[in-house]
Amino acid sequence: MPAEKPRFTFPRTLRLRGKSTFDLTFKTGKRRSNFPLALHSLRRTDNDPSKLGISIGTRCGNAARRNLIKRRLREAYRLLQHELPPGFDYLLVIKPHVPLEVPVYQAKLRQLTL
Repeated sequence: MPAEKPRFTFPRTLRLRGKSTFDLTFKTGKRRSNFPLALHSLRRTDNDPSKLGISIGTRCGNAARRNLIKRRLREAYRLLQHELPPGFDYLLVIKPHVPLEVPVYQAKLRQLTL
C-alpha cells in the first residue's frame, strides 16, 4: 500500500486562538524577522501539529487589504505546514506593506521557520 499523502487543509483547530495564547507567544517566543513579517515562535510541550496566529494592525490598510494579506498568508502556511516541525505556536506580526503574492509569502515563511 502506498504511503499516505499529506492533507493540505487548515482547519480552525490549527489556528492560534485566544488573547492569552497570543500574549504568551508574543512575550516569551523567539522572534525572527523578514520584512514585512515578524515571526514569534514558542515551543509547546505536546507534539501536536503547529498552530498559526496572525496579528495585523489597521496601519496595513483598510479591512479589504488586511483580509487579502491574511488570506494569502494562511494559504502560504497551509501549503508549507507539512515541512514544519510539530509542537510549535507561531504568531505572525505584519508590518505595513503592499500585498505580495502567495509564493513570495511562502518563501518568506520558509526562511523564518526553518
